[in-house]
Amino acid sequence: MDQHILYDEVLVNGGKTALTLSADGILQWHDHGNVLKCLSVEREVLGVSVIEQQIIIRSLVETESGGFCFGSSRRNLVRKNFVFEALSQDSLRNLCEKIQGYVDTLGRPKKLFIFVNPFGGRKSASKVFTDDVKPILEDANIEYTLQETKYQLHAKEVAHTLDLTKYDGIICVSGDGILVEVVNGLLEREDWQVAMKMAIGVIPAGTGNGMIKSLLDSVGQPCTAAYAMLTAIRGHKRCLDVATIWQKETKFFSVLMLAWGLVADVDIESEQYRWMGSARMDFYGLQRILRLRKYNGCISFVPGPGFEDVGEATTNTTLNQQHHGHGYQGPKEVELESSNWRKLNGPFISVWLHNVPWGAENTMAAPNAKFDDGYLDLIVTRECPKLALLSLMSEMSNGHHVRSPYVLYIKVKAVVLEPGSRTSDSRKEGIIDSDGEVLARGNGTYNSHLKSLMVYDKLHMAVDQGLATLFTPI
Repeated sequence: MDQHILYDEVLVNGGKTALTLSADGILQWHDHGNVLKCLSVEREVLGVSVIEQQIIIRSLVETESGGFCFGSSRRNLVRKNFVFEALSQDSLRNLCEKIQGYVDTLGRPKKLFIFVNPFGGRKSASKVFTDDVKPILEDANIEYTLQETKYQLHAKEVAHTLDLTKYDGIICVSGDGILVEVVNGLLEREDWQVAMKMAIGVIPAGTGNGMIKSLLDSVGQPCTAAYAMLTAIRGHKRCLDVATIWQKETKFFSVLMLAWGLVADVDIESEQYRWMGSARMDFYGLQRILRLRKYNGCISFVPGPGFEDVGEATTNTTLNQQHHGHGYQGPKEVELESSNWRKLNGPFISVWLHNVPWGAENTMAAPNAKFDDGYLDLIVTRECPKLALLSLMSEMSNGHHVRSPYVLYIKVKAVVLEPGSRTSDSRKEGIIDSDGEVLARGNGTYNSHLKSLMVYDKLHMAVDQGLATLFTPI
């Protein structure tokens, strides 16, 4: 008895049973077939409500449609109500106080600000919100303010001026793009140090979904809206590294990746085949490998521990960061400028910098990446036969491409990228892509007439450890 917070008799489907709540938050009772049932308040219970003499426990429980032994790909969470009928008013009051009281000790968010991007990716975000997000919020008794984004950078503008004191978190029902906008908006605030403690969650509703895939996969959970929502509702938080990319006075804050060469070309140029859905990447990737481009250039970097001998030593590497205006100005320069800089010379097939393991739901770009280790994972390919490159592309789904002798995979603290022209045609250059957005378009590139944030020239990138805050499954 003394190990239980709650011990009371209730009716379940007309049969009397003892309902207990243990100190570690496990509800137990027997159903009408005398089978013992268990429910974890912390992991499964969303909320509690009362109708007359009944107390209703609203939950998200895991199902195995293919059986326990046949792979996690069939796992999912389903909403389920458990109904207990109290034998008296005193009993009802006791049940509510003890169960709701335990829920209240978990520190869950009570009010959320929610962005829904109806235009991004598969244009499914509004449906995901209506079908998957809203019912769970209601079950969990969470208040929310809903904001549909109406144009590019709308979420950034809202995050920049939002009264954060009214909310316990921000949720992005979208791909990774709205998350990136929110981080950039928060970092440009005068109170950015306080703002960056605001936890951000992502509900997968885009084409990439790399951040939430990385979070859920880290604990072996499928990348679904239900698992992502449960992550946000439980309220656990973790830190996330943020990389600052800058060129003179222009800054961009990245949480996912930067790409130049093959990966960026496929990511951006395949947009002309958007009608093909996710198959566009494979289709255009094959085209780009068959007609392979290599780029002149140089990449300098501060290596992480264990990689100090990669490349060749270089001197006089400075980060040339220019401070202006309000908000976060980027990592401290002093320690980086006094570091052991190394460099790699091209030609390059691909240069990829990653902050988290997954770049998209089907692309494990950097299997050793950590959310808050203070380093970026650098993946470089300089020489590679076309057949081997085809094999590499197919192995990106499980991260095995980094094992190839043609791939250099290291950790770095800071990078100076000096992009050049194609080796086959000096009049044509490349594309630099960060978090799905084009940072720079060189001469002769796809949509090179469009304005981009930076010019196709030297740019700098450095990481600040644990700067942002995310809702996390554990």
